[in-house]
Amino acid sequence: MNIYLVASGDLRLSANQVCWEAQAQMEKLLSETVAEAGGKIIRAHAYDEKKQHGFIDSQKMGMQVFKNIDPTAPLIVAESVWQYSHHVLAGLITHKGPILTVANWSGEWPGLVGMLNLNGSLTKAGVEYSTLWSIDFSDDFFKSNLKNWLQTATVKPDFSHVKAFDKSLIPSDELAKGVAFAKAFRNEKAIMGVFDEGCMGMFNAIVPDHLLHPTGIYKERLSQSSLYAKMLTVKDEEAETVLQWLLDKGMKFNWGTDEVTELTKNQTLLQCKMYIAAVRIAAEFGCDTIGIQYQQGLKDLVPASDLVEGLLNNQNRPPVFDEEGNELFAGEALPHFNEVDECAGIDALVTYNLWRSMGLKGENTLHDLRYGEHFKNENIDGFVWVFLISGAAPPEHFVGGYEGTSSERQPEMYFRLGGGSVKGVSKPGSIVWSRIYVMDDALHCDMGIGECVDLPKEELDRRWNMTTPQWPIMNAILKGVSRDQMMGRHKANHIQVVYAENETEANKLCRIKAAALQELGIQVHFCGDVEL
Repeated sequence: MNIYLVASGDLRLSANQVCWEAQAQMEKLLSETVAEAGGKIIRAHAYDEKKQHGFIDSQKMGMQVFKNIDPTAPLIVAESVWQYSHHVLAGLITHKGPILTVANWSGEWPGLVGMLNLNGSLTKAGVEYSTLWSIDFSDDFFKSNLKNWLQTATVKPDFSHVKAFDKSLIPSDELAKGVAFAKAFRNEKAIMGVFDEGCMGMFNAIVPDHLLHPTGIYKERLSQSSLYAKMLTVKDEEAETVLQWLLDKGMKFNWGTDEVTELTKNQTLLQCKMYIAAVRIAAEFGCDTIGIQYQQGLKDLVPASDLVEGLLNNQNRPPVFDEEGNELFAGEALPHFNEVDECAGIDALVTYNLWRSMGLKGENTLHDLRYGEHFKNENIDGFVWVFLISGAAPPEHFVGGYEGTSSERQPEMYFRLGGGSVKGVSKPGSIVWSRIYVMDDALHCDMGIGECVDLPKEELDRRWNMTTPQWPIMNAILKGVSRDQMMGRHKANHIQVVYAENETEANKLCRIKAAALQELGIQVHFCGDVEL
């Protein structure tokens, strides 16, 4: 049986070149396993000698590649890198044959992150697909499921950990609290400020207006050009004041002098100007939450937006004033959704306000499901995920708060103009996790509880160094959800997390939040060991 293979890549040439060797090795191992199972891989697009990689690196190229693929043939999308889903989405939407998305399991080469985004995008688009993952494609889980796909054109995931929302299982006082919050939230209405949709081809991250409006949230479509223009109006001394506030709080900046390879003070000050500009625009348009795309667009003009994003998501943050001297959003976070992921934006805004309505700290953030391994010592015995977002999380989440927070230069491969991250180790404690996504032209939410664990320093450093050590990390166990259940079910590369005082409280808050989301018209699915 002939099976076509395509590999979606990054738009950024530097990333494709750096990652190509890992992709080629992954495809070699995958092809060998497919051959053992009786199939033959036919690569649908060639290595480009001029570009020095073999990825589909644009939507245009993807459309051309799919014109030469038999639309009824079995097809594998193989990923060992972060990829832009829209490069292949058009071809996959019209493909009639069976589709299998495959990722490596590696911390260094984030194929599983790219594949999860593609899976979420295919789910939103209504495309049927199967999905698999492996370290080297020699394990029994992968080989048996691959054989099944070759024979039946499907891989059946394990959804035994998933339970549909049933209000009869929610304690009446918790149900009433969640429903009352949702009704008030929807009645009040909220504005979601979107600084250019569609970051890095993330089709799954764009919520159609007809699905968003019943929640009470409405988009204000803003432009990154306006954000850049507003930055030009911020005075140098205003940026210096923000920076000094952070230094006084104990935040550390790993500054150097080389603009090309190091974080510089000048880059940080530009980020401070972006922070002030973003808050002023949000206030001007009455936004309750905002998202900045950055990749692409702003990346060619200014340093990374990550310092901005981490600060916005923190209640205790540098004050920002309008041109008349009035403080904006005083004493509150301005929830920011990284990479303009509007699904995360809904979640961030609802979670922040719900937690605050109960007198709790509302800081929450998204992370990538970047990697994970089982870890065991005298205190921990479980599959520990590496949640790692590309640059920023609220300092309130970190051990030591601002004193445990550092800013390091973003990797040159992705961030040509630099800029600093908001880096820290997420503090141990109970969490509520969730993901809102689009499926069958409706909003859904998977949610559960977990624990952020305190790994030994040696293990923490190993995981950080094998992924991206410049970025904030959360080491999390998801209660009652295995690695393979999570990968087979999750509809995004992102996951939302918020802290709870303890596991009992996490269960309670998870149920209340579920009741609120369900009332807002979002179909809730409990995952794992949520007490019902």
